[in-house]
Amino acid sequence: MYGKKSFGAVLRGLRQRGRLTMEELSEASGVSVRAIGDMERGRSLVPQRRTVVALAEGLGLADDEREALLTTARAARPTRAVAVTGTVVPPRTVGDFTGREPELALLRAAAERAPAGGGASVWVVSGPPGCGKTTLALKAAADLAERFPDGCLVVDLHGVDGPVDTGEALLKLLKALGVSDRRLAQEDQRGRAGLLRALLGDRRCLVVLDNARDEGQVRALLPAGGRSLVLVTSRRPLTGLEDVDRLPLSEMTQEEAVDLLRRILGEERADAEAAAVARVAELCGRLPLALRVAANWLTVRSGWTVDHLLRRLADEERRLGALAAGDVRVEAAFELSYRQLTGQAARMLRLLSLVPGPDMTAAYGAALAATDVFAAEDVMEELVEAGLLQATFTGRYQLHDLIRLFGRARLSREEEPAEREAADARLRDWLLDTAVVAGRWYKPGHGAPPPSWRGPVPLGSAAEARAWLQSEAPSWLAALRAAAHRGEHVRVVETAHAMEWFCDLWVHGGHWPEVFRLAADAAAAIDDPSMRAFHLNCLSWALNSCEQRHREAVERAEEALEHARRAHDVHQQVSALVHAASGYRQLGDARKTADRALSAAELAESTGHYEAWPQAVRLYGSALRLLGHAEEALVQHRRVLAFLDAPDCPVSGHVADIFRAHTSQALGADCVALGRWREAVAHLRGAQARSRRIGVAHREAEQLLLLGEALVELGEIEEARHVLGQALALGDAADDNELRAARKLLDTLPVVMASRGSAAAPVQGDVHGVEGLDECGAGGVRVA
Repeated sequence: MYGKKSFGAVLRGLRQRGRLTMEELSEASGVSVRAIGDMERGRSLVPQRRTVVALAEGLGLADDEREALLTTARAARPTRAVAVTGTVVPPRTVGDFTGREPELALLRAAAERAPAGGGASVWVVSGPPGCGKTTLALKAAADLAERFPDGCLVVDLHGVDGPVDTGEALLKLLKALGVSDRRLAQEDQRGRAGLLRALLGDRRCLVVLDNARDEGQVRALLPAGGRSLVLVTSRRPLTGLEDVDRLPLSEMTQEEAVDLLRRILGEERADAEAAAVARVAELCGRLPLALRVAANWLTVRSGWTVDHLLRRLADEERRLGALAAGDVRVEAAFELSYRQLTGQAARMLRLLSLVPGPDMTAAYGAALAATDVFAAEDVMEELVEAGLLQATFTGRYQLHDLIRLFGRARLSREEEPAEREAADARLRDWLLDTAVVAGRWYKPGHGAPPPSWRGPVPLGSAAEARAWLQSEAPSWLAALRAAAHRGEHVRVVETAHAMEWFCDLWVHGGHWPEVFRLAADAAAAIDDPSMRAFHLNCLSWALNSCEQRHREAVERAEEALEHARRAHDVHQQVSALVHAASGYRQLGDARKTADRALSAAELAESTGHYEAWPQAVRLYGSALRLLGHAEEALVQHRRVLAFLDAPDCPVSGHVADIFRAHTSQALGADCVALGRWREAVAHLRGAQARSRRIGVAHREAEQLLLLGEALVELGEIEEARHVLGQALALGDAADDNELRAARKLLDTLPVVMASRGSAAAPVQGDVHGVEGLDECGAGGVRVA
């Protein structure tokens, strides 16, 4: 009567003919709505006879139609031999499956180990919604099925949308393994769990338990031993399960994401707009679900260009809404997990969307929620368990870009504007307050936080302060930008002021020109000429040392000098002259360098403002050396060390250490210029040791390069190799110029050995160039 139609299609047709909803058929037959839905969609085994009879009665079928339905069910039901090797749900694979090679390799290795016995292998594949957990598990199941001749069993546990009861899942698996209804009726749930363990222990099966809600749902479904392989997918890491391996899954790599788009769109179409395709991958957060939705838009709307879709996705407020195709919505995947959260966790997710940086610690949650760190950590771990927040191996947390947008939309919808603003202000205040306290560790007159300071992060040492400033730089910098945008000028000036000496420890941080430009603008807005001079001097240093914009650095220093004179601030006048000298030094103008540096030294001496005097005299000495007066340079640099060693020296602590390191380096360069190689080595070793202790890696690289050159001149080639290797080992912490010079010298050491005399002149020229790369030093003249 029903031809070759599947049982599910026949059932759906009968239900629709009777104008019944699934709920109405469920009520009439006593079969659950979920079971009816699974049958109609072919997601479950064909039911037993008594279930078919109940459905026929609920449908009001005549006898002949009822028998026809029973016949269709019998025809679709596998024999016992097929059931043993069959599936609960046939593994469906995605034809354009892309990437995930490392993850598949892990599962292949697990499959190879499983037949050897010694305990079944259980893997939990976890990750955020839409990251492709199910797709990966089913791909692995399809690839590995031949290795498991006793069956490939797949059960969707519906963990986030009406979880399947453990007992129901047990029945599905046991029936797929060929256990009779009579035997099942003899066992309670504990007995059935034991029976499943025994069967999986005796056989070689591959079981996929897809979309698990929690540990309790799957614990009774796992074998205790044997040669089977079980893959459990869940948004949660299921940390309560013991003796399992874990495979955390996140977004794809950029290369994989682009490749997936190319495979769906077609290579010709994708390659015609390669840049736009790459950007679409980024805006989709490289999340497989989002990538598929975006690609589906383009395949259905063949008239659209990739750039057209890119423009739709570029609007953050509408991006999630745009990532929907038919009944597949990225936002809906997040919504299912969001509904399961406690009220505290849901609020935390909304608040975390305000974090400006790429990752965070529990302290961010504490600041946003106005709670302590431990309480925030507990709530954030709930988000990790729900797959909405990722925990990294470094103890930090990451919020996927699309989940961030979801949280932000929820924040706008569920929080009052006043509360959103208050939370944002709490985070901004915490970031900038902490940045000030941490930065002041390195400022004269400050050091450790005052006893009254209470913060959620430890800042008990300069090392902890430095670590926090560097790790949280994206966030506190974003907070500084926000404060500037909001016109919080005093806060901006105060924060940048605290960085005066810390910035010298992290020259290649990349953001100092912006920090001090914001501060200079803020000082101008509040019309404070002294602060304006201070931050223009800092900006001059940043332009000179970080961006090699030496002419502009001189201009900012001269502008600072004008404001310092207006404010009658002698110290900032000295600082401005020193920064101008440093800029001219980098421009190769030794005369102007000497002129500005000598003016700075004389002004400091005549007014008794000696804080910047060591830098001024050091620069003056270096200019003298460049002008061919190395002996006079040596005298000037020795004056600086004598000044720093004096018991009543006004400069001490971290600043004095920096001055000593810089001056010892300058003395080494003087001795190199005079051909006094052994003295040069002694000075440079001292400078390098002090720089290493302070943590000024870029200076250490300069000093190691100079030291290597001096050792070559002394014929100590092996020691030179060692020293140059140390310079190269500094990697990104060093300037590229030093790294290239060190590599070049290492490569030419045999040539230098063969003809030391001919190599001497180039070495001296290199020494002069290297010694002045960061002549002004880090913050060396910016003590307010």
